[in-house]
Amino acid sequence: MNKDVIIVGAGAAGLMCALWAGKRHRSVLVLDHADRIAKKVLISGGGRCNFTNTNISYKNFLSCNPHFCKSALARFTPYSFIDMMERHSLGYFEKEMGQLFCKEGSRAIVSMLKEECNGVGVDIRLNCRVADIKKEGRFILSTDCGRVQSESLVVATGGLSYPHLGATDFGQRMAKQFGLEVTALRPALVPFLFKAGDLEKFGELSGVSITAEVSGRGKHVRGEVLFTHRGLSGPAILQISSYWDKGDIITINLLPDMNALDLFKKKSTSKIQMQNLLSDYLPKRFCRRWCELHLQSRPICQYNERELKEIAYRIHNWTVTPNGTEGYGKAEVTLGGVHTEELSSKTMEAKRVPGLFFIGEVIDVTGQLGGYNLQWAWASGYAAGQYA
Repeated sequence: MNKDVIIVGAGAAGLMCALWAGKRHRSVLVLDHADRIAKKVLISGGGRCNFTNTNISYKNFLSCNPHFCKSALARFTPYSFIDMMERHSLGYFEKEMGQLFCKEGSRAIVSMLKEECNGVGVDIRLNCRVADIKKEGRFILSTDCGRVQSESLVVATGGLSYPHLGATDFGQRMAKQFGLEVTALRPALVPFLFKAGDLEKFGELSGVSITAEVSGRGKHVRGEVLFTHRGLSGPAILQISSYWDKGDIITINLLPDMNALDLFKKKSTSKIQMQNLLSDYLPKRFCRRWCELHLQSRPICQYNERELKEIAYRIHNWTVTPNGTEGYGKAEVTLGGVHTEELSSKTMEAKRVPGLFFIGEVIDVTGQLGGYNLQWAWASGYAAGQYA
């Protein structure tokens, strides 16, 4: 079978690339070893699909070259995707901080992409594994579906996150096979694990959620911190995990909207118990455990100034050294990938291998939490779709 373009990976980036290459009247074949298209899109946003963020900027992405994503993001903006949705009569809503979700849910987004691909004659083959790729003028792929070849080959196989959905290191291996550098990979947007001592102290708080500011490596993230039966999760933790490395300390400000010492001073003559006072601002279960670990709760009026300063400091600077993360099984994305120096920021084509393109999560471009990673998939897919 001969095609103009073969795309390996029927996820967000691969389907976007396919439909735009198809619009150029290119014959396109999409291959995926999974039994369904866009599995990660289906679970995005808890099934609602956080498909983009209107506050997008290159500053929302981590990469060895933070400027690499600028060109693609400028050419396919959040409003470009919204235009497509509106043509399909799909509604959307903003949850917070520019995060847009589909009213009809993730399945509607996937159906829209499939319909767009069908409309331009894209051939999608599922349950089809690629065993071998060679380049002999054209790209020659040995697959479960037979031998196929093409002028252009687009690798859109994503990262290592969600292995239960079929994620593999295929894309990174292909890059190395063709002599391209791949940066170090690790899970990102992922919950932390407590060390044994902290697990013993805080494991009983599973399900407790606190609005806090989490800091690490000079980054400060405001949002929910959720205690789990194994460690810490929630949006603020997931966000900071992308910047964390083994052995790093994270600092959690439990009362980011107020000065705890000022509060204590205002209540300095009160007989209210410290635990009860803190419970007015933090979950009761947390306050009870916190006081058991850090202080002997007694009426505020019985603490001296030094003690109040120490308690306030602990509240604003609770430090945790995670034992690690939950790994790729719980990570939303993979940090690292094909080095951006190997690729054209305009086309996503490998500079040293004409006709070979990499798009989406397989590249060393990782978005923050909040729709940024899907927008990168759309934008990088669109960019390659103009040239593949």
